[in-house]
Amino acid sequence: MQPRTRDRALEELYRRAVVAREEFPATLPPYRNLPQPLVIGGFERGSKINVDLFFDFLRSGTIPTEDDTREVVEIAVGRVRDGESLEGVLERYRSGAEYIWCHIRDAAGEAERALLTDAALPLLQYVTLLTTRIATACVQRIHDPRWELLERRRAIADALLTGGDPIEWADEPAIAVPHAFLIAVFRLGTGATRPGTDTSELRHRIEAIPGVFLRLDSGGWTALLPLHAGDDGTATIAALAARLPGQPAQPAAQRTPAPAPFWVGVSIAATRGEVPDVFAEARMLAELGRCLDRPHLVCRRSDLMFEYTVAAGGSARTGLAAVLAPLDAQPLLGETLEVFVDTGFNQLATARLLNIHRNTVTYRLARVHELTGLDPHRPTDAMTLSAARIARRLENASFAP
Repeated sequence: MQPRTRDRALEELYRRAVVAREEFPATLPPYRNLPQPLVIGGFERGSKINVDLFFDFLRSGTIPTEDDTREVVEIAVGRVRDGESLEGVLERYRSGAEYIWCHIRDAAGEAERALLTDAALPLLQYVTLLTTRIATACVQRIHDPRWELLERRRAIADALLTGGDPIEWADEPAIAVPHAFLIAVFRLGTGATRPGTDTSELRHRIEAIPGVFLRLDSGGWTALLPLHAGDDGTATIAALAARLPGQPAQPAAQRTPAPAPFWVGVSIAATRGEVPDVFAEARMLAELGRCLDRPHLVCRRSDLMFEYTVAAGGSARTGLAAVLAPLDAQPLLGETLEVFVDTGFNQLATARLLNIHRNTVTYRLARVHELTGLDPHRPTDAMTLSAARIARRLENASFAP
């Protein structure tokens, strides 16, 4: 192949690889066990570096140095440190290379296909080089006492949250396992991907709390904070809240506040044996915060008694959500009902907020009665409609405690 033809083909392959790289996270989520908003930035950065390094290798024939790959290796090691398995992290390289290769191969012309054939061996060399360097770095970190301590703390958290009693750790001088905990479950929202929102920094701040046990999962992370004698949870919750950043200030002209980046469901486990049940409660509270888009980041059961009851309804929740189905074709009726409930069933306030006449509110609520069979003015029917409204929001937001 002529050098000029090869250069043109190479640039076209690179262009297509960039497009495939940008589509990759939506097709194959970055990591199975970690919250996507927490890792997506590093994943996208790592993907960009990898594509650039490989095509530089393809152009020059010079193997990337350790300095060239240092940032990529650190990103991967960080994911292992966060709780993803080394096997899972390395699998990203195989699946990513396969995805991008197939993407550019399917659209390649004759010259590009010939170049792809020549690039197969360099691609194998590059992937092998990167995965070897990542695995070596992880093995080296395993011997770091701080890494080992993190692994032990993660193992204790797993045991407590699943109902185990980590008695084998009780005599470990570096790790004290208390008998009572504040369980704080963090759930990340769409606001976590907003520019300027650093959820990893938040996680590190929580991780720095003395005695905390932290475990990441696909929805966010869970912190087990030691509960000291005489504290009913009030002091520990206040200390935790003090570490949470407030929501970003909004311009005065902006009517709709930006979505919160996260919510924290909190519950108290007075004994180790209570941890699994309290963990389930805290997960539900955090999911309520996320699905209902609550303005308050800390979610306590005492503040969400009605919502919690609806959420815990299981199959009944699906039936409740269906109560409002007759209003789907009448969005104005649904909006009016939403505002009516939010204003404490106040017609005047509803009319004022919607900028309509009070008689229009009366008419619309009468139509809600006709279509659903439930009268918003009757206390029992109003409670059912309120519960149905919550249930529908949970269903629409893929409630998953």
